[in-house]
Amino acid sequence: MNWFQSNLLTLNCNKTHFLQFLIKKKKELHIQIMSSNSIIPNLNSTTFLGLTIDSTLSWKDHIADLTSKVNKACYAIRTIKPFMNFNVLRTVYFSYFHSVTSYGIIFWGNSHLSANIFKIQKRIIRIITNKGKRDSCRQLFKTLQILIFPSQYIFSLLVFVNKNKGSFLSNSEIHDINTQNNYNFHLPSTNLTLVQKGVYYSGSKVFNHLPNNIKILFHDFKRFKSVLKSFLTEHTFYSLEEFYQLTTN
Repeated sequence: MNWFQSNLLTLNCNKTHFLQFLIKKKKELHIQIMSSNSIIPNLNSTTFLGLTIDSTLSWKDHIADLTSKVNKACYAIRTIKPFMNFNVLRTVYFSYFHSVTSYGIIFWGNSHLSANIFKIQKRIIRIITNKGKRDSCRQLFKTLQILIFPSQYIFSLLVFVNKNKGSFLSNSEIHDINTQNNYNFHLPSTNLTLVQKGVYYSGSKVFNHLPNNIKILFHDFKRFKSVLKSFLTEHTFYSLEEFYQLTTN
């Protein structure tokens, strides 16, 4: 489903309200929707399948809610740190931080606001490893065998792409010209940032930048996941730009 083909879409979760999706530069349309002689209110955000969705898909409300949750996880880990060993703290991390932030990350993980979640993740890693707030976390993530936040986004996105490979078109399906990029996914031409940040566009772009030794495993799901995770753990990418730069070179 392409949410951005039209200027107005509605999300009606419980038939009591609707959400108007807007491009940031577009003004809200003043419309009224009636049901049983009652006006259905227009909300700026709503919760759908555990995700807080706002009218411009900025994910600001969802990330704000998530920030509150992971700050509590950080506080809990800091509190129990004097009484627990390394393995217990790592388990608590996966239970109270990783499990929460992994949910729906393929939708909101490339929002610029997700940097707040990344900061808290680094704070937790420093607490677990007894490091200062100015110490680098790159090697710490490797030691703990924990995916850094941008890498978790990449991993989850590519797992989604693999599980839904039938929804993605390869270049060879678009044209019959034999090139080295034939088995990359086709990127549709668009200048709309919201589309470029969407799951299908981002998933295709990230997959196309993978090293060939990982791409060739795409049809072997277990090996693909294993090798991909090892690659992302070894290369602690602090951003998608770092990933693109390394894999392009």
